[in-house]
Amino acid sequence: MFEPIALTRRLVDIESITGNEMPVSIELEGILRKLAARFDGVVERIPVEPERDNLFCYFGQPLVTLSTHMDTVPPFFASREDDEFIWGRGTCDVKGIISAMLCAGEALLLEGKRNFGFLFVVGEERNSVGAYHAGRNPRGSQFIINGEPTENRLALGSKGALRIELVAKGKMAHSAYPELGESAIEKLLDALERIRRVALPRSEILGPSTMNIGLISGGRAPNVIPDAAKAELLIRLVDDGDSTVAAIRGACADLVEVVEVLRIPAVLLGGMDGFDTMVASYTTDIPAFQGTWGQPYLFGPGTIHVAHTSEERMPKKQLLDAVAIYQKMVRTLLERCHPVLK
Repeated sequence: MFEPIALTRRLVDIESITGNEMPVSIELEGILRKLAARFDGVVERIPVEPERDNLFCYFGQPLVTLSTHMDTVPPFFASREDDEFIWGRGTCDVKGIISAMLCAGEALLLEGKRNFGFLFVVGEERNSVGAYHAGRNPRGSQFIINGEPTENRLALGSKGALRIELVAKGKMAHSAYPELGESAIEKLLDALERIRRVALPRSEILGPSTMNIGLISGGRAPNVIPDAAKAELLIRLVDDGDSTVAAIRGACADLVEVVEVLRIPAVLLGGMDGFDTMVASYTTDIPAFQGTWGQPYLFGPGTIHVAHTSEERMPKKQLLDAVAIYQKMVRTLLERCHPVLK
């Protein structure tokens, strides 16, 4: 049988920064093929982009799907462990979760459960390209359990994401004669000040929208009036984002060009009795599936607060507990599918 701590370290020690998922997908394909051979399953490698493939493995009619992503953020650092934690890039986001899902699936198969599958996708950390591809190619799943670190609590919802670029244009001039030019940076600063006064939406379940001004660039030299400047913003949405985009355009369209780079709406998620709950302020692959893989649930061991940091780690107890909880979730959802199974 799989051992979740050892399997987590085995996966963490394979670097899979977004765009380089192939090595870990090869490892996972080998694991899935052995599992499929033992329990009469099917494994598919599904091309998404050159050298980037999703993996789908299923046992019988796949009505419940355990899914998460294979990629991690940079930089890579290998695993280690102490009495309490497994450390390393991807331990909580999300290779520990992959390990817990695989261990849960093996246990379910050993007790005779079928009609579920695993879907591991590429690209979640950048643009969810693997999940969008899967969303265009559904396989009849009625429920999808998406794995992200929720500290073993069931998420009631997750915020969306809106990426905006503000592009300001001006006119170069000698800084000794500013009246001969037009400062793009001053335009950008004025636009940002207006945007900071915009009242962003709130949700009773998801809480407030939040905004981060993440990048500012522009200018040529201290003694040149700048002719170009740009800012990049990320807003965590609690709705579809329409009102936020309209408010931003209305606030500063006379000063800068507002370019919408990416929009992923917020989602409300399925619940189950007997779970502690939380709200995820981060964005997941769930919107990219576009509802085609069934009703979504969001659950996983580990905390998002250490994901994407040099302190990334997975509590061993949460990892082990998650194996049993994933089993419980699949059993519960398969019971809801009973009329379909007939």
